[in-house]
Amino acid sequence: MTAVIEVRGLTKRYGGQAVVDDISFHVDKGEIFGILGPNGAGKTTAVECMEGLRRRDGGQVRILGLDPRTDAHRLHQRIGVQLQETQLPEKLKVREALGLYASFYPDPGDWRELLSRWGLADKAGTSFARLSGGQKQRLFIALALVGNPEVVFLDELTAGLDPGARRATWDLISQVRAQGVTVVLVSHFMDEVEELCDRVAILERGRIAALDTPAGLVDRAGASTGHVRCTRRSR
Repeated sequence: MTAVIEVRGLTKRYGGQAVVDDISFHVDKGEIFGILGPNGAGKTTAVECMEGLRRRDGGQVRILGLDPRTDAHRLHQRIGVQLQETQLPEKLKVREALGLYASFYPDPGDWRELLSRWGLADKAGTSFARLSGGQKQRLFIALALVGNPEVVFLDELTAGLDPGARRATWDLISQVRAQGVTVVLVSHFMDEVEELCDRVAILERGRIAALDTPAGLVDRAGASTGHVRCTRRSR
């Protein structure tokens, strides 16, 4: 397999304390790679360093061969990002949001086609504030994909959704991978990474406690529950 993400010794400190502490892993082309851990484990900080949104303090990161610290502009033309705390202006309409995001890229996808693909065609004229939680998540995925990315980062995409909306969002993530996009999925739900991911890195206190397939992690948890302390929710 071809690695599209390589992380070696990534470290990020705040006030002298390592929030991300010397972590290393790779992500192969076409994978759904999970980063799992409880709140405060350093998941979002690690991913934002990978995306070029935070400046790392140590280590090496290459996404599609590019260093996000020195090649952020070129990298952002080739990746899609859904942030953990994503919000849009309440009055912004769905079609306006997609049109705006499409304008950021030199060769965007057809945002009208994305409306149809993600079940938002009948919501094109609806303001962001009037969307349901599940519809907002569909919009966020569409916004992350509008630039035709090769890699997409999805951070806590299903947090706050009911079980039906979570299951529908899982189906959408599987569709993203089926289109040839590599997915990095940040979550604190063990059932989510079991359902979706090829491999998973578990972060605890800024360090990788385990890295394995979901089945391998479940086997480890059966022997010792020390590593997997993340949430299981009803499907």
